[in-house]
Amino acid sequence: MALPLSYNVRNLRQRWKVTLLAIGGIGLVVAVFVTLLAMQTGFRLALRDTGSPQNGIVTQRGSMSELTSWMQIGDANVLMVDPRVARDNGGKPMASCEVVILANRPRKSDNQPANITFRGVSPMAFKVRNNVKVVEGRNFTPGLYEVIVGKKINDRVQGLDIGSVLNLQKKDWKVVGLFTADGSSFESEIWGDYDAMAPAIHRNGGCESLTLRLTNPAVLASFDKDVRANPRVQLEMDSEPKYYENLAGPTAQALLGLAAFVAVVMGIGAVFGAMNTMYAIVSQRTREIGTLRALGFSRFSILFSFVLESVLLAVLGGVLGCLVAFTMNGYTAGTGQTNSFSELAFAFKITPATLMVGIIFAVVMGFVGGLLPALRASRMPITRALREA
Repeated sequence: MALPLSYNVRNLRQRWKVTLLAIGGIGLVVAVFVTLLAMQTGFRLALRDTGSPQNGIVTQRGSMSELTSWMQIGDANVLMVDPRVARDNGGKPMASCEVVILANRPRKSDNQPANITFRGVSPMAFKVRNNVKVVEGRNFTPGLYEVIVGKKINDRVQGLDIGSVLNLQKKDWKVVGLFTADGSSFESEIWGDYDAMAPAIHRNGGCESLTLRLTNPAVLASFDKDVRANPRVQLEMDSEPKYYENLAGPTAQALLGLAAFVAVVMGIGAVFGAMNTMYAIVSQRTREIGTLRALGFSRFSILFSFVLESVLLAVLGGVLGCLVAFTMNGYTAGTGQTNSFSELAFAFKITPATLMVGIIFAVVMGFVGGLLPALRASRMPITRALREA
């Protein structure tokens, strides 16, 4: 015969002070854990969501990022006219040959210098990457020293407002607009015209990367194979989202490792806290346990009931922790620890999967913390329980 769930709920309500203490402790651990997972998820998604699955990006083989890549403009032109490259309504290949360089600006938060990717793009770049939208001001004029700035990096770095002037390679570049890119890493960049930027930074006659809109994403593997088979050039092609996600290097794994480490350390403390709480509850209910045994409830029923009570506490704590952590959803942070060596602004992202992991983590803590006290309660002899009460 199993004890009804209402019995556990009534006990939690009667001992509300102890209940709130246990819920608060577990909730704090879950809140920290979920927040760290949200940071790692936001960082990973900011890179993975960069670009389109329909695009391929060509770089020099073995390069760690666009900064260490280079291809001749003739080689880029050959790839552009490949029949696997899509064309716009005017029949032009949807391809963008691009150059990048790092610009240095102070952060708004601490006035410390931050490296920002300064990207020279062709007008076709806005068709190849159709998620890039100018939301304030206007787009740069081809051939002029004008730039547009990503919204996220504008929020974090000084001197990037519309009307500001940036000095780069002894040229003054005027900020004429701000753009968004669905939260991707492009929002951490400054964009200008390729024809104006390439001569200014002495990168004439080629580009660091070539982004191509493919007629069908399925042709990417064969396209890459053909690119690699050319012995005259050392180039390779990758899916654009995959390429930018790989730029995270070890940083994404380090953030995940940090979340796991903190979860283990704080989780051990929370387990002991839950265990102490349940031991206290068991010691206060010895007569009750003896009465339940005298009424015919089995040892397993009592074991299950006390474990269930501990898990209920943990679930409530997990829900509380998730609610607290949710206040961090959308919070913007930044890091320069990527293979591109540039500042990457990203937003904390709490997903349903993140919340589910937080609840499961709480349940595990509640189960482990309540198991030993529950075993003690279930093994307590009837006569001893009634006598000690």
